[in-house]
Amino acid sequence: MKLKIKFRSEGGKFSLPCNYNELVQGLIYSYLDKHLSENLHNEGFADPLTKRKFKFFTFSRIIPEDKPTIKDGKLFVKGSAILHISSSLDNFIHSFGNNLLKAEYFNLGNTKFSVEYISVEPSPKYSEKVLVKVLSPITIYSTLKTPNGGKKTYYYNPFEREFNQLLIQNLEKKYRALFGEKIQGGYIKPYKVSTKNERIVIFKGTVIKGWDGIYELSLPRELFKLAFDTGLGDKNSQGFGCIDIWKREG
Repeated sequence: MKLKIKFRSEGGKFSLPCNYNELVQGLIYSYLDKHLSENLHNEGFADPLTKRKFKFFTFSRIIPEDKPTIKDGKLFVKGSAILHISSSLDNFIHSFGNNLLKAEYFNLGNTKFSVEYISVEPSPKYSEKVLVKVLSPITIYSTLKTPNGGKKTYYYNPFEREFNQLLIQNLEKKYRALFGEKIQGGYIKPYKVSTKNERIVIFKGTVIKGWDGIYELSLPRELFKLAFDTGLGDKNSQGFGCIDIWKREG
């Protein structure tokens, strides 16, 4: 399930740091019911096989209605903007949506915003094959050992075979963590993606590489819903992997 939130600042224009993901994540946790917020932030849901933990929510980039300008590491926006937040957890959607509606304003950084509307959108109807557009960059990575015994993070690009393999494995882990069952199969591959679609995001001082673009997606019904509700790839709760239907094939 997904929330679509349209908002604007009191003055009709605003600026945010280009790397605003941490601000949006903080907003989300602050408008969840306290117990749910603390449980997701501190615990999450663990895959019984790998012990990997997931938060089961993601969010899009901020999408201005008018073309923004970027200068000196800041995003300058005139008019309204839209934010998508999606989750596999119904209580997450209800808690955040209701609490935000009750509030007259919310803050991102030093800017006060009012909500113009919030709409609840169901998960897309299942299709065996769809084209999806990326609303926030997809990131998938491995932690590798270096020759001197250290560790480094390697981010895969969509043109590497591991990109598809690891995205599918990631969805399988999420499904086990949420339902305790094994579901396998499917593929995710680039459809309209070029090197221009690479994105660099800094989150709490860490450089994260991700990818925008259009992707072809074919998944079992259970993983299909999970992909749209909780996002593709890693670091979903930091604002990565949010997707939407671009075009249905066939």
